[in-house]
Amino acid sequence: MRLYIMRHGETDWNKTRRLQGKSDIPLNDFGRELAEKTREGLKDVPFDLVITSPLSRARETAMIVRGEREIPIIEDARIEEMSFGSYEGMCCKGEGFNIPDEEFHYFFDDPAHYRPAEDGESFPEFCTRVENFLGELFHSKEYQDSTILITVHGAVLCAMIRSIRRNPLRLFWGNGVHKNCGVTIVRVEDGVPEIEQENVTYYEGELEQW
Repeated sequence: MRLYIMRHGETDWNKTRRLQGKSDIPLNDFGRELAEKTREGLKDVPFDLVITSPLSRARETAMIVRGEREIPIIEDARIEEMSFGSYEGMCCKGEGFNIPDEEFHYFFDDPAHYRPAEDGESFPEFCTRVENFLGELFHSKEYQDSTILITVHGAVLCAMIRSIRRNPLRLFWGNGVHKNCGVTIVRVEDGVPEIEQENVTYYEGELEQW
């Protein structure tokens, strides 16, 4: 099994550093352009299946990259973005920061001590659902010889990489949030994953994330 795990294209909330979480924010035009360039970069990959978060920014990215290929798209809610509850839509970085929690910085700086909004999702809750998805996929006999595109979100990708590398929660962010449409390639043999490439992009230029 070979997995191409990809972060969705850019949204307007990405540009303004607003927490998206499970809010269903669509791609902007530049995000669609990034997805189109990534489609071109992956045009020769023989995908058998696409799995996507149901949120529209991930699903549209998946559909753009799939293009005219007649392969199925499966939605799985376990790979939706982390929920921030009532903090969604608020600015999490920079001069516009307006989250009503002076300890929110733990989300980035010290995930083990992060406390979500009362209606939000904790890191352990979030990681458990992502790991459930990965465990089921890695041991799937149906897909063991498949090449699969998976379109997800920034924190979901970090959770996946952390799980594969068996890192402690304090290292959740690893090498940082991946670029929009950044692709990580994972080979899975006998249920054991190995990262072959991380955060590969098929377009030029730098994007400021979060």
